[in-house]
Amino acid sequence: MADAKVIPFDDDRSRGSRGAGSRRRGSAAESAPVGEGPGGEVQPLPVRGAAAQDPTTDPEEPDESPGARPTTEGGGEEGGEDGGLERRVAAGLSFLRRRLTGDYEVDDFGYDAELTDQVLMSLLRPMYEKYFRVEVKGVENIPAQGGALIVANHSGTLPLDGLMMQVAVHDHHPADRHLRLLAADLVFVLPVVNELARKLGHTLACAEDAERLLAQGELVGVMPEGFKGIGKPFGERYKLQRFGRGGFVSTALRQGVPIVPCSIVGAEEIYPMIGNSKTLARLLGFPYFPLTPTFPWLGPLGAVPLPTKWTIQFGEPIPTDGYAPEAAEDPVLMFNLTDQVREQIQHTLYKLLVQRRSVFF
Repeated sequence: MADAKVIPFDDDRSRGSRGAGSRRRGSAAESAPVGEGPGGEVQPLPVRGAAAQDPTTDPEEPDESPGARPTTEGGGEEGGEDGGLERRVAAGLSFLRRRLTGDYEVDDFGYDAELTDQVLMSLLRPMYEKYFRVEVKGVENIPAQGGALIVANHSGTLPLDGLMMQVAVHDHHPADRHLRLLAADLVFVLPVVNELARKLGHTLACAEDAERLLAQGELVGVMPEGFKGIGKPFGERYKLQRFGRGGFVSTALRQGVPIVPCSIVGAEEIYPMIGNSKTLARLLGFPYFPLTPTFPWLGPLGAVPLPTKWTIQFGEPIPTDGYAPEAAEDPVLMFNLTDQVREQIQHTLYKLLVQRRSVFF
């Protein structure tokens, strides 16, 4: 896989490779069935009250006589709030046991579904709901099953837009789908960020990885502007940059999956980039070093994003399953489809900007 073809939407560098076959962490996982560990399930709570003592009670016909339902001092049924709390505590302890013993599953790319659902999404959700107050539109345009490629604009100096898009799909899609983002090499060389990205299901933006995920029926997200979009000056906000050479279209054509355009408004203003220190960027190995009205002048405080109001809209899917297999090598077709996706995203951005009342409200 060292010679994997690169999708040129983030950058044109070659990507890494990975072993095949899903794996489990820890020795206990090697013999345990997928999705459960030894003693991993939360056991049902003991039945309380008279029903637990009287074997003649018919479970199909509960006793409706006065006093048959034990109540708490607050007037609620016994086991309501207390039972719910006990179940949550038991589930939390079971989760911690599995993490400590290594009895959990990750896929070929390092995606940890349990950790993502129960921890990482819970950490991102307050920023999504309370800070950026994201409004989601058109989520029903994302297929309920099977592979699909979601293509979005990229902006904001730091890639928070990709994370917010991932939360939007996770929390709002009626089929509870998960979005797997394709990321640049830089993400996977940064300490801590590398591990978190893997756990969230992100992978390198190379054609082979993207096609494997789509073939497995996954939702794959890509932002073809790459560093050109996320690091553009504030004066060029909401003006889409070049979408590479159409590598994402070629990938969708090979797998016959639909392309879902996605437009994100609000991310451009979280870090207004008024300058770029190329010297510092070169020394640190970054594609750019942003200068904003608050960073680096206010130190760590300047790294706090502005609380803008976001809108994420998923557009009508563009089908690709009607093309012949050799269409993936047709440069004219790839150019036309790339331009179609780009124009649809740009048009929606302009429409959302006209409808927006304020950057912050």
